[in-house]
Amino acid sequence: MEGDCLSCMKYLMFLFNFFIFLGGACLLGVGIWVIVDPTGFREIVAANPLLFTGAYIMLAMGAMLFLLGFLGCCGAIRENKCLLLFFFMFILLIFLAELSAAILAFIFRENLTREFFTKELKKHYLRNNDTDVFSSTWNSVMITFACCGVNGPEDFEAVPHLPHSSLEKVTPEACCQRELQSREGMIVNKEACLAGVERFQNRQGCYTVILNSFETYVYLAGALAIGVLAIELFAMIFAMCLFRGIQ
Repeated sequence: MEGDCLSCMKYLMFLFNFFIFLGGACLLGVGIWVIVDPTGFREIVAANPLLFTGAYIMLAMGAMLFLLGFLGCCGAIRENKCLLLFFFMFILLIFLAELSAAILAFIFRENLTREFFTKELKKHYLRNNDTDVFSSTWNSVMITFACCGVNGPEDFEAVPHLPHSSLEKVTPEACCQRELQSREGMIVNKEACLAGVERFQNRQGCYTVILNSFETYVYLAGALAIGVLAIELFAMIFAMCLFRGIQ
């Protein structure tokens, strides 16, 4: 009976580690996508040190889970106590790190509010100054997502105008409608747009557009994170039980 229980635990341990292996592969894939994605999201990450660090942390965590899932599978099938102990210690460290990151994300969630982004935009945005990372990033976001400001074109009323522009009133060039939503895309009617003709402008705020675009992915990422934490917890329990059962 004890041998059957140990055998069952061994295969359950293998199954859990296989899911950890897959979870690590998913995180690794998402981390790589965030860093190399050419659609404008990469520029947002590069301009924010916190997001930039987070992307590489995600990449490192994915690689570590990928490796540990593989080691856990080998330790379970081969019934190797050394591999099982090594697996348990590293999974415990990763579990605590992920839990800490989730708590910190919850605590500092107010930094992602509409008011925070509006305040930062009005304070740091320099319109078409592409030598400024903040302004260049915002321009890329507005062009890519066909949006304007955080809430709309009215966000730019407090932003200083370019001294050499006789056309530009409030709306920056990045808010103008384009035939193709990229920096290379031709503006439909630049003069009318900068003069304030609304039908040639992107009027919707970027906060709503981006939130709607990534809402599904945020919930998916949250569900994936909860699933990974649960799997890691069960994997640690099975690893210790299997470790104690191996003679």
